[in-house]
Amino acid sequence: MTSVFQLRDLRFGYTAVPVLQGISTEIHPGEFVTLIGPNGAGKSTLLKILAGIIRGYSGSVHFSGKALSRWSPRELAKRIAFVPQETYMVFPFTAVEIVMMGRLPHRTGLVFDSPRDVEWAREAMALTDTAGLASKVFNELSGGERQRVVLASALAQNPDILLLDEPTVYLDLKHQLQFYDILERLNAERGMTIVSVTHDVNLAARYARRMIALRAGIFAADGSPSEVLTPQHLYDIFEITAAVLERPDGRGSYIIPTG
Repeated sequence: MTSVFQLRDLRFGYTAVPVLQGISTEIHPGEFVTLIGPNGAGKSTLLKILAGIIRGYSGSVHFSGKALSRWSPRELAKRIAFVPQETYMVFPFTAVEIVMMGRLPHRTGLVFDSPRDVEWAREAMALTDTAGLASKVFNELSGGERQRVVLASALAQNPDILLLDEPTVYLDLKHQLQFYDILERLNAERGMTIVSVTHDVNLAARYARRMIALRAGIFAADGSPSEVLTPQHLYDIFEITAAVLERPDGRGSYIIPTG
C-alpha cells in the first residue's frame, strides 16, 4: 500500500537540544492514528512537520511519494487540514467567516464565495453542530465552541488528511465524544486519514486503530491501542503504574492509574 507520509531518520530541534531523534515510520491512507506521550515528548512538533508548518529538519519526509518540501503551501492546504490546540483571531470575524476561510485553497481567483464554497461550509457546520454559532464573533465563543468552529473550517477544506493537535482540550465530556464521533465517521465513511495528538489515552483507545507513543523524541511503542497500552509501556512512557481493563462495550481498554 502506498504511504501518505513516509519518514526516514527524521531529526529536529528548536535549539541544540533535539526534540525528535531519528524517527522512521509510515502512515497509510485511511489510518486513524493517535500520538500519545508526556509533555515535551515531541508529539506536537511531529504533527506540525507533517502539516508543513515546521521546516529545517534533517532526514526525509515524503507526502504522497514526493518530498514534503517540494509541495507548495496551497497544494498542501488542498490535501491536508491542520487543527491547532487553540486559535485566536485579531479581527472580529464571525464563525461562518472562519469556516469559509477553509475554502481559500480551492478558490480560483474569484472574489466572492461560490455556491460550492457555501455548500461545503454549511455541510461542515452541520456536521460539527456549529450552524447556530454562524453569526457570533469567533473570539467571543467559548473555547470548546471555537474548537468546533475550527474543525468545521478544516472540514470545509475537503481534505484527504486531518491533523489535530489536542483537539478536545477545551471540550466538555459530551462534546469530546461528539468530536471523536465525527472523526470516526470521517475516517469510516470518507476514508479520511486522521492523525491526532492527545493526552487522553482512554479517549484515544476508544477511537484510534493505531497508537504511537513518543518519549524524549523517539518512538516508545507503535501498534494497536491494546498493544501500546500495557502496564509496562505505561510505566516506561509516563512513569506511572496503571491497571488496564477491558471496556464493557468491547471497544478496546481503559486505563486507571494506581500509583
